[in-house]
Amino acid sequence: MDAPGALRGRAATGPGRSGPNLLDALRWASGGWTVLVFGFLYLPILLLVVYSFNASRLNVRWTGFTVDWYRRLFENTEILAAFQNSLVIALATTAVATLLGTLGAWLLHRYRFPFVATIGLLIFVPMVVPEVLMGVSLRMLFATLNGWIGHPEFGHVTVAIAHVTFCFPFVVLAVQARLDGIDPHLEEAAQDLGAPPVRAFLLVIVPYLMPAIVSGALMTFTLSMDEYIVTLFTTSAESQTLPIKVYGMVRKGLNPQLNALSTLFIVATFLLVVLSDWFARAGARRR
Repeated sequence: MDAPGALRGRAATGPGRSGPNLLDALRWASGGWTVLVFGFLYLPILLLVVYSFNASRLNVRWTGFTVDWYRRLFENTEILAAFQNSLVIALATTAVATLLGTLGAWLLHRYRFPFVATIGLLIFVPMVVPEVLMGVSLRMLFATLNGWIGHPEFGHVTVAIAHVTFCFPFVVLAVQARLDGIDPHLEEAAQDLGAPPVRAFLLVIVPYLMPAIVSGALMTFTLSMDEYIVTLFTTSAESQTLPIKVYGMVRKGLNPQLNALSTLFIVATFLLVVLSDWFARAGARRR
């Protein structure tokens, strides 16, 4: 072996080994920090799930295993009614916001008209306006309109309209991101084959946009189910949603039924994520 090669060999097996040791230490440190972060995020959720089976009502110490809180939860008509209100409002909001967001994104992408940039900017204003400000402004709007037309003041309709107001920009954003990569010749090819514009849009453009549409719809449904502040300003006693009902129960003290309710939502969310990933993988295999 020549002299430079010998020197390189001694450098690789001698004092130079401190380099890999330092890398190993950094790797272990970053791994430990990751474990701490995930523990900080998910340990409270794990404790919530565990204490949903605790026989103690105070939830400060473990006294025994029970599923009685789940039975009481399904017998609590007020919580079930609030969940039904949330589900109905979220489904209506998802349908309307997805339709408006998809059409709005397509119009902004396909056509050019005066003040298109200003309109595109105004669409995203509800995403950045503070929720308290939006809730107060919508309440004033609904109160004024109700005074003009004599419609019942607040209810499911006003809550759904309020949710659509701040949800449909998320659909627009998702669909616009998908439209940025669309081939401009797809629609022209469909029309050259004899499809009218509406049919070309439904059979060619919509299937291409479907991943973004589904993503926006899921985001809309999640935001609507979870919204509290805007709903508080636009709801009535008969149309109270689940977040408002849960907050009212928490103000009275800890209730193990809320642990059971949260556990059911966690399980449902986990199953939806697994199913979504499975469908995505299945679609990728088919393609």
